[in-house]
Amino acid sequence: MSLIILTGASGSGKTAIAEAIARDPARTLAVFHFDSIGVPSLGAMIRDHGSPEAWQRDKTIEWLVQLVPQAQKGRDVLFEGQMRPSFIIEAAVAAKVSEYRLVLIDCDDATRTHRLSVERGQPELADANMMNWAAYLRREARSSGCEILDTSHLSLKQSVDRVLRHLHG
Repeated sequence: MSLIILTGASGSGKTAIAEAIARDPARTLAVFHFDSIGVPSLGAMIRDHGSPEAWQRDKTIEWLVQLVPQAQKGRDVLFEGQMRPSFIIEAAVAAKVSEYRLVLIDCDDATRTHRLSVERGQPELADANMMNWAAYLRREARSSGCEILDTSHLSLKQSVDRVLRHLHG
């Protein structure tokens, strides 16, 4: 079984890495994006889950419960999204999986700002809240022993190659 989970704040490169892997016809890796389920309004998150944080936790668990059987059947799976490492670890327990690779995809604030503002054309995302979220994820990843891949000075190909090293090993 090979299950690779990428997490990180917006602009870190996790989605670009996942999409590059998905586009490679030589790869049989199934790629899933947390955001493909859509993000409900704040009101709906609070009404249905109690808080945005609880929504993210619940959906992380739902995702892993859905993906683990595929990986256990021998299918290589890559899952990416903005999830707290602690939620992923909790979800892995709920899904009864112990074999997975969790990698925080990260970058420095200047790189994140450039990617969000210039490359993605979403300067409104390059704010203090996003930088604080990235720092929070970094601290949580360090405290849980999660690998951190800093993409600040890596090409997309280099980042993809580093993620794929986790496949079957």
